Amino acid sequence: MDDLKGKVAIITGGGYGIGKKIAEAYAALGLKIVLAARTVKALDETSALVKRAGAEALVVPTDVAKEADCANMVARAVEIFGAVDILVNNAGISGPTSAINEIELAQWEETLNVNLTGAWLCAREALKVMGPRGQGNVLNISSTAGRIGYALRTPYVSSKWAMIGLTQTLAREWGPHGIRVNCICPGPVEGDRIDRVIRARAQALKLTEEQVRRAMCSNAALGRMVTEEEVARAAVFLTSAASSGITGQTLNVDAGYIMN
Repeated sequence: MDDLKGKVAIITGGGYGIGKKIAEAYAALGLKIVLAARTVKALDETSALVKRAGAEALVVPTDVAKEADCANMVARAVEIFGAVDILVNNAGISGPTSAINEIELAQWEETLNVNLTGAWLCAREALKVMGPRGQGNVLNISSTAGRIGYALRTPYVSSKWAMIGLTQTLAREWGPHGIRVNCICPGPVEGDRIDRVIRARAQALKLTEEQVRRAMCSNAALGRMVTEEEVARAAVFLTSAASSGITGQTLNVDAGYIMN
């Protein structure tokens, strides 16, 4: 992965979970990292880890649902580091866990604004910079919920299905310009976020949290959830020269949770 050294990567949702682990993985390879999210304290913590690894980091407070914030994020990356080589669209929210008749329009709109429109806005701004240089990588973080129907999560599932369509369309559109666009669908990932998802699902289904967790793990061929580090390793692969012939693809990193 020596080809990544010195490149500039923007990671949205870079303060927690998968985004944080991708930042750490990139830092170990010598990338310059732009960390974007709404929670500045979490970004600062990730930035400290990146710098401790000997890499450069820039914190840009960003709400990806806001057009001006996304434009500022990319502009700051170019101002400080001179380029954008990689965009990781990782920012996202879980949305409500309820049947459709119990979901408010505002909840639907918020989930799609962050998960889908946010990715579209960030990609649009990054591609303005990548396009003239004739190189770059966009990596969208979807979910196994973007591959299957999943009751009680209509806003989240819809946004994650759409991320795959966005990936394929951008790959077609920007391939002639030397830019690759790929997607990762993590399955249930060990960490605080899945704990919150399990808690909400258990409450909605009137089950125990252990029952919900056990069901998630039993559906995976490996009988477990994946780790943030496993997703981060896939992100490194898909944005490095090791995957130079791959674009428009969606990779499941899910311990065999689904196989399509």
